[in-house]
Amino acid sequence: MKHSTEHRVGIIMNGVTGRMGMNQHLLRSIVAIIQQGGVKLSNTEHIMPDPILVGRNREKLESLSSSSGISKWTTDLDSALGDPSYAIYFDAQTTLRRYENVMDAIKAGKHVYCEKPTAVSTERAYELYVEAEKKRVKHGVVQDKLWLPGLIKLQSLNESGFFGKILAIRGEFGYWVFEGHSVPSQRPSWNYRKEDGGGVIVDMLCHWRYVLDNMFGKVRSVSCLGATHIKERWDENGLPYKCTADDAAYATFQLDNDIIAHFNSSWVTRVRRDDLLTLQVDGTKGSAVAGLRNCLIQPYEATPRPVWNPDIEQPIDFYKNWIPVPSAGEYDNAFKVQWELFLRHVIKDDPFPWNLLEGARGVQLAEKGIESWEKHCWLDIPELKAV
Repeated sequence: MKHSTEHRVGIIMNGVTGRMGMNQHLLRSIVAIIQQGGVKLSNTEHIMPDPILVGRNREKLESLSSSSGISKWTTDLDSALGDPSYAIYFDAQTTLRRYENVMDAIKAGKHVYCEKPTAVSTERAYELYVEAEKKRVKHGVVQDKLWLPGLIKLQSLNESGFFGKILAIRGEFGYWVFEGHSVPSQRPSWNYRKEDGGGVIVDMLCHWRYVLDNMFGKVRSVSCLGATHIKERWDENGLPYKCTADDAAYATFQLDNDIIAHFNSSWVTRVRRDDLLTLQVDGTKGSAVAGLRNCLIQPYEATPRPVWNPDIEQPIDFYKNWIPVPSAGEYDNAFKVQWELFLRHVIKDDPFPWNLLEGARGVQLAEKGIESWEKHCWLDIPELKAV
């Protein structure tokens, strides 16, 4: 009779009382992994997460513990970092709090996995990477969009050569975030205060860096224009406040192989497209449009031949002649997929390239985007070297 081996892994989960940390990382990732019986390595071996919830608000932690079924929680982060039964530190706090706590975890010898941006500056984000390498701890950064079904399909098309030579990429992201005076806002108020680490450039250019770098080519330069279109919003207590951070960004990137990418990121746009995020890739042999879950293609042979004539109704329905890309089985939650990969990395040393160096590169692009906006110019992206 074969004995089953369970690798129990203690995880300090800091900042999971917030919306993203609670929903995507705790409930839909770690709790879901526990409920499925852990991360299966073989018929006789699996990894079982053993989390402790950490935060500053005792009442929120008690409530989350009760609703999630995770019994262990504490407001004493230092005590948790000093406990050898916890091998991993995870951070989903606001950006301004992340650097100090992640650095403390690294110095305590914990493997670290954290949300992005990993710090408020490239210098500090790179310091986290260097220190993690120095301490020889394993490290990872959340890059969830790589595991969205729509982008997985897009990547498969790219790898198959469907596009031929890729010419350009156009990304449209965002939706209307209500101001909060009559309809409740869908995002926390700190997102719109620069002094609290808010801003769509800081938030989204980190995403576009890893999407472009991993799927299409390294980002070599950026031109970015930000805007604070809405000057006043209302906070969680119904009080008005001045918006000091950008709520929209219009960024163009030059990639390897002469590829041009342009992304509009906006919290002040009304959606008339297939999804909250769409990526259109145009190539010499065909084009594709991907959303969060679906992807449509138009090969060269199915491309219509329009003729400009504004004096008649458009005879072509441009939404036709697009072919859905079929799903290759079931797709799991993107955050959960990366969590499982990181746990395998910690226990079995499986490859995990989405590390703190990649996190620093995301911060770098956001920082260069802001600098480009301030200077009204194109900026090259210096290479951040591995150590």
